[in-house]
Amino acid sequence: MAISKRTLFLKRRMRNRSKMRKVAAGRPRLSVHRSSKNISVQLIDDVNGVTLASASSMEKDLGVVGKNNVEASAKVGTAIAERAKKAGVETCYFDRGGFLFHGKVKALADAAREGGLKF
Repeated sequence: MAISKRTLFLKRRMRNRSKMRKVAAGRPRLSVHRSSKNISVQLIDDVNGVTLASASSMEKDLGVVGKNNVEASAKVGTAIAERAKKAGVETCYFDRGGFLFHGKVKALADAAREGGLKF
C-alpha cells in the first residue's frame, strides 16, 4: 500500500523539527505555514512557549489579502522581519515544517533575511 501525501508531509516536518531543535541553542523558531490560499509565519520562543511575533497574508495592512503568490510571501517576510526587530529578536532558526524550501517559502525566507533576520 502506498504511503499517503499527508503521511510523507508529517514525516518531513518531524524530521526537520527534530534536527533543528538539536542545534537551536535557545534561539526562537521562525515557523512557516502555507495553505492553498494564504501563507503565515510565527516567531516562537519554544523555551517559554510563547509567540513573539507573527505575520500573515490575511492581514489587511499588508495589502495582499486573497493573494497567494511569491510577491505576497515576500511582503509577509519583510513584515515578520520588522516585527521581530520590534520584539528584540535578531537571530532565529527557520522551520519550514514539511514544506519544500522552494517558491513561496523561499521568497518569504529571502525577504526576512533582507529585512535583517539572521538564520
